[in-house]
Amino acid sequence: MGWIAGIARHAFAKAPIETIDRARVTLEGGIAGDFRGAMKGKPHKRQVTLIEAGDWAAAIDQVGHNIPWEQRRANLLVEGLDLPQAAGKRLRIGADVVLEVTVETEPCERMEALAEGLRAALTPDWRGGVCTMVIAPGEIGVGDEIRIEE
Repeated sequence: MGWIAGIARHAFAKAPIETIDRARVTLEGGIAGDFRGAMKGKPHKRQVTLIEAGDWAAAIDQVGHNIPWEQRRANLLVEGLDLPQAAGKRLRIGADVVLEVTVETEPCERMEALAEGLRAALTPDWRGGVCTMVIAPGEIGVGDEIRIEE
Protein backbone atom coordinates (compact mmCIF):
# COMPACT_ATOMS: atom_id res chain seq x y z
CA MET A 1 0.00 0.00 0.00
CA GLY A 2 1.29 3.46 -0.90
CA TRP A 3 0.04 7.01 -1.30
CA ILE A 4 -0.30 9.73 -3.90
CA ALA A 5 2.59 12.16 -3.40
CA GLY A 6 1.74 14.49 -6.29
CA ILE A 7 -0.82 15.26 -8.98
CA ALA A 8 -0.02 17.07 -12.24
CA ARG A 9 -1.80 17.94 -15.47
CA HIS A 10 -1.29 19.95 -18.64
CA ALA A 11 -4.01 21.52 -20.75
CA PHE A 12 -2.55 20.72 -24.18
CA ALA A 13 0.52 19.14 -25.78
CA LYS A 14 3.72 20.87 -24.63
CA ALA A 15 1.71 23.08 -22.23
CA PRO A 16 3.23 24.05 -18.89
CA ILE A 17 2.69 21.48 -16.15
CA GLU A 18 0.32 22.43 -13.34
CA THR A 19 0.63 20.66 -9.98
CA ILE A 20 -2.54 20.44 -7.92
CA ASP A 21 -3.59 18.97 -4.57
CA ARG A 22 -6.91 17.46 -5.64
CA ALA A 23 -8.41 16.27 -8.92
CA ARG A 24 -11.57 14.86 -10.35
CA VAL A 25 -11.01 11.65 -12.36
CA THR A 26 -13.60 10.84 -15.03
CA LEU A 27 -14.28 7.93 -17.37
CA GLU A 28 -14.32 10.27 -20.35
CA GLY A 29 -11.38 12.53 -19.55
CA GLY A 30 -9.04 11.00 -16.98
CA ILE A 31 -7.64 13.75 -14.74
CA ALA A 32 -9.93 16.76 -15.21
CA GLY A 33 -8.06 19.48 -17.08
CA ASP A 34 -5.43 17.14 -18.56
CA PHE A 35 -5.58 16.88 -22.34
CA ARG A 36 -4.30 13.29 -22.60
CA GLY A 37 -7.24 11.73 -20.76
CA ALA A 38 -9.92 12.23 -23.41
CA MET A 39 -11.24 8.93 -24.75
CA LYS A 40 -11.62 10.20 -28.36
CA GLY A 41 -14.35 7.68 -29.13
CA LYS A 42 -12.49 4.50 -28.17
CA PRO A 43 -10.89 2.91 -25.13
CA HIS A 44 -7.87 5.06 -24.40
CA LYS A 45 -4.74 3.39 -23.04
CA ARG A 46 -3.18 6.55 -21.67
CA GLN A 47 -5.85 8.33 -19.64
CA VAL A 48 -3.84 8.62 -16.41
CA THR A 49 -0.08 8.08 -16.11
CA LEU A 50 1.72 7.19 -12.89
CA ILE A 51 5.38 7.09 -11.88
CA GLU A 52 7.05 5.83 -8.72
CA ALA A 53 8.91 8.50 -6.75
CA GLY A 54 11.83 6.13 -6.21
CA ASP A 55 12.14 5.40 -9.93
CA TRP A 56 12.17 9.10 -10.80
CA ALA A 57 14.77 9.78 -8.10
CA ALA A 58 16.98 6.96 -9.37
CA ALA A 59 16.76 8.17 -12.97
CA ILE A 60 17.62 11.80 -12.22
CA ASP A 61 20.39 10.70 -9.88
CA GLN A 62 21.79 8.56 -12.68
CA VAL A 63 22.01 11.61 -14.96
CA GLY A 64 23.22 13.90 -12.19
CA HIS A 65 20.42 16.45 -12.27
CA ASN A 66 17.78 17.73 -9.87
CA ILE A 67 14.62 17.88 -11.98
CA PRO A 68 11.13 18.14 -10.42
CA TRP A 69 9.02 15.00 -10.90
CA GLU A 70 6.27 16.81 -12.78
CA GLN A 71 8.69 17.41 -15.65
CA ARG A 72 8.26 13.69 -16.40
CA ARG A 73 4.77 14.82 -17.48
CA ALA A 74 3.11 11.98 -15.55
CA ASN A 75 -0.19 12.66 -13.79
CA LEU A 76 0.45 10.93 -10.48
CA LEU A 77 3.56 10.53 -8.35
CA VAL A 78 3.34 7.41 -6.18
CA GLU A 79 5.26 6.77 -2.94
CA GLY A 80 5.55 3.47 -1.09
CA LEU A 81 4.14 1.17 -3.79
CA ASP A 82 5.76 -0.80 -6.60
CA LEU A 83 3.49 -0.19 -9.55
CA PRO A 84 2.48 -3.40 -11.34
CA GLN A 85 4.27 -4.12 -14.60
CA ALA A 86 1.46 -5.99 -16.30
CA ALA A 87 -1.53 -4.91 -18.34
CA GLY A 88 -4.85 -5.62 -16.66
CA LYS A 89 -3.70 -5.02 -13.09
CA ARG A 90 -5.95 -2.60 -11.23
CA LEU A 91 -5.07 0.19 -8.82
CA ARG A 92 -7.49 1.69 -6.31
CA ILE A 93 -6.97 5.25 -5.16
CA GLY A 94 -8.91 6.35 -2.12
CA ALA A 95 -12.44 5.00 -1.80
CA ASP A 96 -13.69 5.29 -5.37
CA VAL A 97 -11.15 5.62 -8.18
CA VAL A 98 -9.99 2.47 -9.99
CA LEU A 99 -7.39 2.55 -12.77
CA GLU A 100 -6.35 -0.36 -14.97
CA VAL A 101 -2.76 -0.64 -16.18
CA THR A 102 -2.68 -0.78 -19.98
CA VAL A 103 0.98 -0.34 -21.02
CA GLU A 104 4.37 0.90 -19.89
CA THR A 105 4.90 4.65 -20.26
CA GLU A 106 7.61 4.89 -22.89
CA PRO A 107 10.11 7.69 -22.21
CA CYS A 108 10.17 10.14 -25.13
CA GLU A 109 12.60 12.64 -26.61
CA ARG A 110 11.29 15.32 -24.23
CA MET A 111 13.15 13.54 -21.42
CA GLU A 112 16.40 13.79 -23.37
CA ALA A 113 15.77 17.52 -23.79
CA LEU A 114 15.59 17.84 -19.98
CA ALA A 115 18.91 16.06 -19.42
CA GLU A 116 21.21 14.03 -21.61
CA GLY A 117 20.76 10.35 -20.81
CA LEU A 118 17.42 10.77 -18.97
CA ARG A 119 15.44 8.89 -21.61
CA ALA A 120 17.78 5.91 -21.27
CA ALA A 121 17.73 6.19 -17.45
CA LEU A 122 13.92 5.88 -17.51
CA THR A 123 13.85 2.90 -19.87
CA PRO A 124 14.78 -0.18 -17.78
CA ASP A 125 12.25 -2.07 -15.66
CA TRP A 126 9.27 0.22 -16.43
CA ARG A 127 11.07 3.06 -14.62
CA GLY A 128 9.22 5.57 -16.82
CA GLY A 129 5.92 4.59 -15.21
CA VAL A 130 2.61 3.07 -16.28
CA CYS A 131 -0.30 4.19 -18.42
CA THR A 132 -3.79 3.43 -17.20
CA MET A 133 -7.41 3.81 -18.19
CA VAL A 134 -10.14 4.83 -15.77
CA ILE A 135 -12.45 2.01 -14.65
CA ALA A 136 -14.22 3.87 -11.81
CA PRO A 137 -14.29 7.69 -11.48
CA GLY A 138 -14.11 9.89 -8.40
CA GLU A 139 -12.06 12.47 -6.54
CA ILE A 140 -8.43 12.01 -5.52
CA GLY A 141 -6.00 14.07 -3.50
CA VAL A 142 -2.38 14.18 -2.48
CA GLY A 143 -2.00 11.82 0.48
CA ASP A 144 -4.70 9.41 -0.68
CA GLU A 145 -3.93 5.71 -0.33
CA ILE A 146 -3.15 3.73 -3.48
CA ARG A 147 -3.11 -0.06 -3.60
CA ILE A 148 -3.13 -2.91 -6.06
CA GLU A 149 -6.48 -4.69 -6.20
CA GLU A 150 -6.24 -8.47 -6.14
